[in-house]
Amino acid sequence: MITELRLENWKSFGEATLYIDPLSILIGTNASGKSNVLDALQFLQNIATGVPFKNAFDNLRGGSDWVAKKPNSTFSIHVVMSDAESIFNYVIKCVVGEGLVLEIFYEKENILNYAHNIVSDPQSLSALVLEGRKVRHEFESIISFVKNVLNGICILHPKPEEMVGYSLLSNKLNFSANNIAGVLAALSYERQKEIEDTLTQYASRLPERDIHRVYAEKVGKLGKDAMLYCDEKWGESGEVFTVDARAMSDGTLRFLAILTALLTLPEGSLLAIDEVDNGFHPSRAHLLLEALQTIGKQRNIDVLVTTHNPALLDALGTEFVPFVTVAHRDSITGESKLTLLEDIEQLPKLLAQGTVGKLSTQGLIEKSLESVHG
Repeated sequence: MITELRLENWKSFGEATLYIDPLSILIGTNASGKSNVLDALQFLQNIATGVPFKNAFDNLRGGSDWVAKKPNSTFSIHVVMSDAESIFNYVIKCVVGEGLVLEIFYEKENILNYAHNIVSDPQSLSALVLEGRKVRHEFESIISFVKNVLNGICILHPKPEEMVGYSLLSNKLNFSANNIAGVLAALSYERQKEIEDTLTQYASRLPERDIHRVYAEKVGKLGKDAMLYCDEKWGESGEVFTVDARAMSDGTLRFLAILTALLTLPEGSLLAIDEVDNGFHPSRAHLLLEALQTIGKQRNIDVLVTTHNPALLDALGTEFVPFVTVAHRDSITGESKLTLLEDIEQLPKLLAQGTVGKLSTQGLIEKSLESVHG
């Protein structure tokens, strides 16, 4: 799994390191660089899944014109990943418009046994050509591990307006979660029931509706499409009504999309969600946080989220301070930086003034960083 992401001249960043934990929280004001971190993860996944290099920037904001911090034309992304026994370092060095160099270094028991440049077809990581026939098999297993880790990156940006229609049966949740019904309906009977029971368990705790069941069903004569449904009890009569996704609130749909991703991604994945609580009522913050922690731990899925919602930050509590990273701008250079919240020297004094959510709302965290980096 990925433990560190190091950026050099990537978009608005000069040099920055993000540490990945089972649940990592990235906070910061608008234009601080939070979304640029997720773009780096998206780029890594693009390369790993065989997207041609010339198209690897197409789904990133700004395209290839803005991937390197101006006035540079080069950038590098360094990923530290590990399994139960070993540590691997994967580095992409790119000259925009010319190509890239991929390097994988293998470190075991904190002792560098060997470092080996792996020359690749610059079109994609999947076309790697290995050097050294005597160790070819060993390097193939390392490359396979690295590719699996990078393939396990999932960037989720639920779009409720796209989730309300019918969707084709599918094995993988899309970026926008517009095929949520198709993913659920394509599961085996046992697995679908298990996941829908969990969805119902969490959705029934939402404050605005008395939800009795969340489920998806195949529709049409051919059964190739599916729709998301919800059984709700309305009013004092206790009568239960069935509604489809078109009648569900945006917040409910986003919540179900996040849960479905947690429940259907392969174990060992990294789920990244920008503005995780966008459209959520503040009263849902504790429930959302509980789901991210509990399901993520049960399924061995690391979760990275960005937020500037004070309700969610307050729901974290002080025990989560070590897992919060602040994205901010250097007041002199203008470049983005990443600073662990616990590394802020003035943090004890700041927390004496209020909760993390309150400090964020008042901009006190960023002001304290300006006094250090400015």
